[in-house]
Amino acid sequence: MIKAVLLVLEPLRTWERIALAQRSVLRILLTYVLPLLLLTSVAEAYGMMFWGDWRGNVVTLKRFSLPEALGFQFVEWAVNLATLFLGTKMLKNLGETFHGRHTYLQAFTAVAYGLGPFWTLHVFDAFPSVNPWATYGLGIGLTLVVLYHGIPRVMLPDPPQAFGLYIMGWLLLALTAGLGRFVVWWLQLGRFKELEAILTNAAGFVLPASLQHWPPIQ
Repeated sequence: MIKAVLLVLEPLRTWERIALAQRSVLRILLTYVLPLLLLTSVAEAYGMMFWGDWRGNVVTLKRFSLPEALGFQFVEWAVNLATLFLGTKMLKNLGETFHGRHTYLQAFTAVAYGLGPFWTLHVFDAFPSVNPWATYGLGIGLTLVVLYHGIPRVMLPDPPQAFGLYIMGWLLLALTAGLGRFVVWWLQLGRFKELEAILTNAAGFVLPASLQHWPPIQ
C-alpha cells in the first residue's frame, strides 16, 4: 500500500525505482499485488461483519458472518486478478498495434502498479455509507494519473506513440475494472444467490466450527 501511495505522491521517482528493479511477474504478484489485495480484503470483510453492507435494492443493511464475508472476498479476488491479467494482455496487444515490441513483463509491471491506487481505495468499501461506484471512479481516476508516468517509463514506447498508448491503455483498464465492479455490485445486491451460497459453504468448510457463526449477531 505504501508504494501505491508513493505512486500518487511521487510518481516520477517511484516509477524510476520500479523500472530499475526489473522484478519478475511472480515477484510483483507475491510481494505487491497479493499483499495489497489481502489488506483491502481484510478491511472490507471487517466492515461487512461489524458494520454491515447494503443488500437487495440498497434498502437493507445486513451484517455478514465470517464465511459469508470470505465468500464475497473470493469473488473480489477473482475479479481483481482477472482485471490484472486481462488488462496486461490487452495492454501488450495494444502496444503492438502502435508498432511497439513490448514484453509481457513490461505490460504486467505497468498494469499491476498502475492499478495499485485503484485497489487501495477499496479499503473505503468497508464503510456502508461509501458508494462502491464512488471508490471505483476515484480509484480509476488515480490510475489515470499514475499511468501517465508509468507507461512511458516502463513500456518505453516510441515518443509519438506514447500518449495514444497511455490513453487507450487506461480506457481498456477502466472498462475491464468497471465490468468487474459491476459483477461485484450485483453480488453485493444479492443477485447471485446460488453462487453466494456455494462460496459461503466453501469458506465454511475450511473454517473451524467455532468460527462458522462469527461474529455473533447482536
